[in-house]
Amino acid sequence: MCGIVAFTGTSSTVPVLLNGLRRLEYRGYDSAGLALQTRDGSLEILKRAGKVAELEQALEEAEDARPAENSGAQPADQSTSQPARCGRHTQGVTRNTIAEATTGIGHTRWATHGVPSEDNAHPQLDCSGSIAVVHNGIIENYAALRAELLERGHRFISQTDTEVVAHLIEEEYAAAHGDLVLAVRTTVARLSGSFALAVCHADEPGMLVVTRCDSPLVVGRTKNGAIAASDTPALIEYTREVYYLDDRDLAVLRENGSLQFFDPAGSAIFPTPVTIEWTLEDAERGGYPDFMLKEIHEQPRVIRDTIAGRYNADTRRISFDDVALSPRELKQIERVIIVACGTSYHAGLIGRDLMETWARVPVETAVASEFRYRNPLVTPATLVIAISQSGETADTLEAVKLARLAGAHVLAITNVVGSRITMEANTVLYIKAHLEIAVAATKSFLAQVALLTLFALYLSQERGQLESNVVSEIYAAMEQLPRQIDGILEDTGSIISCASECGDAQTALFIGRGVGATICYEGALKLKEISYVHAEAFSAGEIKHGPIALIDPEGLTDPRAQTPVVAMVCKSVTYDKMLSNIEEVLARGAKVIAVATAGDTRIAELTPHVISIPEVPECLSPLVASVPLQLFARHIALLHGANVDQPRNLAKSVTVE
Repeated sequence: MCGIVAFTGTSSTVPVLLNGLRRLEYRGYDSAGLALQTRDGSLEILKRAGKVAELEQALEEAEDARPAENSGAQPADQSTSQPARCGRHTQGVTRNTIAEATTGIGHTRWATHGVPSEDNAHPQLDCSGSIAVVHNGIIENYAALRAELLERGHRFISQTDTEVVAHLIEEEYAAAHGDLVLAVRTTVARLSGSFALAVCHADEPGMLVVTRCDSPLVVGRTKNGAIAASDTPALIEYTREVYYLDDRDLAVLRENGSLQFFDPAGSAIFPTPVTIEWTLEDAERGGYPDFMLKEIHEQPRVIRDTIAGRYNADTRRISFDDVALSPRELKQIERVIIVACGTSYHAGLIGRDLMETWARVPVETAVASEFRYRNPLVTPATLVIAISQSGETADTLEAVKLARLAGAHVLAITNVVGSRITMEANTVLYIKAHLEIAVAATKSFLAQVALLTLFALYLSQERGQLESNVVSEIYAAMEQLPRQIDGILEDTGSIISCASECGDAQTALFIGRGVGATICYEGALKLKEISYVHAEAFSAGEIKHGPIALIDPEGLTDPRAQTPVVAMVCKSVTYDKMLSNIEEVLARGAKVIAVATAGDTRIAELTPHVISIPEVPECLSPLVASVPLQLFARHIALLHGANVDQPRNLAKSVTVE
């Protein structure tokens, strides 16, 4: 969940590292740091708690003169019996180094081990200060390794698991007689857990070693060097051709731009490069005040791109040639399990309803983090659909591995070519969301729902459950969605007005029925993750079985005490039931914000706070109703002064369990 950038070349490394860290800050923003390799055989380190901007400020304030040798902070673990050989003599960053260093590693952190602080920020160092390491992931056996290292006389400055890696490489480097590649390879063999690592050594100028296991890392050549990073946004300004490493493979980057790749046994390998489809424009805000708003406005294009080419007008059939299952095998599926986390899980709930309705096959949606601990019933007749925007979600990957071991066919839905899930699944379907920077997923969610809708149509078509005319009608309605979403985005007055009505609320409830309830789960998640307002979603029929107690009765006499209840009340088979549920909460003092079909006069009689959306078939309502909920949450977050792109305690890609 942290962001790593590493560069070596013939030009200054600091601008490259800072550009990369800015573009990877969605992966974590608790602290940031750099290690710069100098030609005189030292590493110069600069770290700051807080965001990358704090690191940039520190660079601007760097002294012209080299500071005195630093013996380091007071060790976190110390004993009078430990040898005195452990110490810090790494130099602090100077203006000369900023201008002249051509090799370095950078990091922006999402804290796992140890609070955000300068000591816990990366890079982490070995005893001598000659080896610097940045890390994304979790070293699961770090405690045992740390205990061993302490017994051998090492001292630790931080609380991180990452510092263990630096000390292990220190020992292995000595044992390998100065072979850094061998030292990293033998160290990696001792690590359990997930990690992406970038390593530099003061005695190895112009050289970096990187590796990964269950955490993302991409490598590329530039016109004046070589670069590696946790994700492609950090690279696309410098190269569009990248290499992905398999677990525990190593890459060696040199300042002349050469790349060498090795497998875990040390044999040379030659991976195939992948061309990045995204552009630098995708990584910039393009005139929008934040990435979240930009990405919300990109959703019409995302829907259009995701459904394009999936329907044959001549045969009136949905086409999924990239699904590695024959029509006969699709008919033999006895059960579907959808595994995902967070927003992707909510997309899976919508996919579940559509597949059961149309394909008439039992579908279960499972939270990936709990899936493998339930001893789930998975057989070769089970289709497992794993959804992950990044393709690197650790819990989802573990679910995929379990399903594969049980003999199930795994179909992955992801946004990232070359991501880990693409290597683990039998079939991969890509959404066309392109680069998504804001931590709160918007356009990737809609793309997932659109793709799941198409796949549900395809599955029902292949299983003989839907007539071609029905498939054609639904696809034709999907083609209208981009225009309809554009209409919502062009007139957001009612959304902003309703959000302003809720600006002082401490809690909010979301209610709906059928697919409307599923939309509410996602709406509540968006509100709480970016505005920090407590929000819960319920099936409207269940609210009287407990949750209605959350509505403050003082709202009956004091409008300021009214509890906001966001109600999904679009045209559906449960429309009349929803009106009754709205009456129930109004009678208890709620302030109802209704998301309703345009032209609905009955709802306007119940509440003045109405957000209208275009009329669409009920099965497609998530694709239009989710958009105003995204804008609703964003506006409340702005009223609270929150950073909508980088909400607290969160990161974009959850690569640890």
